[in-house]
Amino acid sequence: MIRTIIFDLDDTILWDKKSIQTAFDRTCEFAAEKTKVDPKQLEEKVRESARELYASYDTYEFTQMIGINPFEGLWGSFEDEGDDFRRMRDIIRTYQKDAWTKGLKKVGVEDYELANELVAKFISERRKAPFVFDESFEVLEALKKDHRLVLLTNGAPSLQNEKLTITPEISQYFDLIVISGDFGRGKPDASIFRHVLEKSDTRPEEALMVGDNLMTDILGANRAGIRSVWLNREGTEPHPEVKPTYEIDHLGKLAEVISDANR
Repeated sequence: MIRTIIFDLDDTILWDKKSIQTAFDRTCEFAAEKTKVDPKQLEEKVRESARELYASYDTYEFTQMIGINPFEGLWGSFEDEGDDFRRMRDIIRTYQKDAWTKGLKKVGVEDYELANELVAKFISERRKAPFVFDESFEVLEALKKDHRLVLLTNGAPSLQNEKLTITPEISQYFDLIVISGDFGRGKPDASIFRHVLEKSDTRPEEALMVGDNLMTDILGANRAGIRSVWLNREGTEPHPEVKPTYEIDHLGKLAEVISDANR
């Protein structure tokens, strides 16, 4: 019998990709008004520069382990405890400015003042663009009546908590919220899943993990002996070695899965 349902946050409950895309759209349109650059080309080059820079820092291994992507780095402040987060704080403003400076340069614009403006614009626009999938609240409302709900999210506590602050309706549905940056390791490490089971007083066979990412949510659940639901909204090709227990393309289909799991 499924007693505890563990949800991923980003792109499972929250539509984070849309939030980041909206921030890029608005920021690059702002740049285009000032410089006549092509906004989509600028976005492409800033994303490219951000990935290159992010991977070049000695904090990269830590960000991979905790699960903080380059585009979260473009708006995060990382006011979190611990030496690794302190190192991130030390470089983050330089990283943000350099990503926009290098992106501009790749489209033929050298303007350090504009780069600074775009850093601030992107942060502001991301904060103003919280999106939640239409079905999220209806599904959570229905499930909360008979299940313990847990939110298990990779990321920096400061950033993940800010996402929850600007979408305040979400937190009330969850009995437990676990953030990888607080725990010290992220999905797919089995230890964070075992931590959730212990904190929620749940046996592995009583839990179900729901998430959009095969290589974090599903792989980690598999390692911890927890049945999993891959929320594959975009029709992504399956991975030959990481197999979910169930696959759905819409969160509204989760009730059918739970009924099946309880048979």
